[in-house]
Amino acid sequence: MERTVVRCADGHVFSAASFPMQQAERLGPGRLMRCPRCGRLRSVVPVALEKQR
Repeated sequence: MERTVVRCADGHVFSAASFPMQQAERLGPGRLMRCPRCGRLRSVVPVALEKQR
């Protein structure tokens, strides 16, 4: 299983074993996941997508 490096809305960077619906571009790159640093449900985006902007 491929891991994806993501950044949460608070700026914490971590890797996720699965990034749900990564191929669904019509929904945008952000997803809701629990951040392991702050323990809250946060919007996260892949770090690689941030560099393309």
